[in-house]
Amino acid sequence: MKKLTLAAAVLALSAAGLAGCAADTPATGSSAEATVQQSQHLAVTGAWAKAKGAGDMTGAFGTLKNFGEEDITVVAATSPAADAVELHETGAGSDGAMKMREVEGGFVVPAGGEYVLEPGANHLMLMGLTDELLAGETLAITLELGDGSSLEMEATAKDFAGANENYESDDSSSENDAAHDAGNGAAHGSEEPSMGH
Repeated sequence: MKKLTLAAAVLALSAAGLAGCAADTPATGSSAEATVQQSQHLAVTGAWAKAKGAGDMTGAFGTLKNFGEEDITVVAATSPAADAVELHETGAGSDGAMKMREVEGGFVVPAGGEYVLEPGANHLMLMGLTDELLAGETLAITLELGDGSSLEMEATAKDFAGANENYESDDSSSENDAAHDAGNGAAHGSEEPSMGH
């Protein structure tokens, strides 16, 4: 009888130890889950970019939709198709001309809301395209979020003729004007490409 009781005690202790380990596992899992939570609540619709030549810059646009209950901040972006990607806003400079500048603090997508990237306003600026971006081609961009997670998006290249803006720090030379053409237009009209393609 003593042997049976001892065996039962050993089994009970082993089970308790295993249960303790099992209890630790979900905590680790939920911690990892928290780092990707924001990307799971963010979606991009109607993403497109202006077709441009190799070495040029181009703008990428679309609508960021937040289905979560907390604001999500896009803090940076990258693309294998460009040397660098910056988060840009467009506004009137000191001389009244429309100028692009890097956004400080990123794009904040409100909880349950959306954030529109469009010509003549906020957009993703891809600098130094590694290859020519032709209409109909797909451009891969990775959005980096404030919680450390990331979201992959694809933008379809389209021909688009829009107004040219310059960087706020530009010297406004014609060479720089051409180099900084992001394809941003101040208004939408019949020129705007369809967002559904």
